[in-house]
Amino acid sequence: MNFIRSIPTAMFAAIICQASATEISAQESAAASELVQHIVKAAGGEEKLLKLFRMKEQFNAGATLKTPGTLRTSVVEPPKSWWIGAAERGEEPAKITAWAWTLGALTDPESKIVTIAEVTENEMLVAGLQISGTIDPPLDMYFDKKTYELVRVDWRNDIYRFSDWKEYDGTKYPSKCVLHRRKSGEPWFFHEILEIERLKELPEGLKR
Repeated sequence: MNFIRSIPTAMFAAIICQASATEISAQESAAASELVQHIVKAAGGEEKLLKLFRMKEQFNAGATLKTPGTLRTSVVEPPKSWWIGAAERGEEPAKITAWAWTLGALTDPESKIVTIAEVTENEMLVAGLQISGTIDPPLDMYFDKKTYELVRVDWRNDIYRFSDWKEYDGTKYPSKCVLHRRKSGEPWFFHEILEIERLKELPEGLKR
């Protein structure tokens, strides 16, 4: 008691605030961890997540969807590699966002994950997580609170909106994505996965 009385009021208040902040941080970390567990479980479990895969795609730039758009086949190993034919794409933001929608970024032990404020998407509140440590600048992910499916990613100058979830080989993935400019909200890129195939090893002719 005498020790407590000897502490200056300002210092005592600072100690209390620091303790409270530590407790809040621990609570936020636990909440983020619990949400990640639900998300990964809903996708089929960590062992089923797509880590190396081939996909047939169609896409187009512009304000409206064009069918069939541009067709291509890619081999992807997010977050580091994405091959079109035999050519690796080098510095490419799509590698990071692929790491997000395959949920690999959520399971990397080096990722720092915290909860963020919910936002309204498609007239419903969606739960938010922010990933840093492995992604710079930090990337925000938003999930349906009932299905735990990824609805939206906010990263750098764009908002990615995901839809049309499909099941494949024990996991789930969003087959459609529309990119919007963060400032204007206008769509500018449309992407659809037509087929996807899990790979056990890198195809012949490709190099990491």
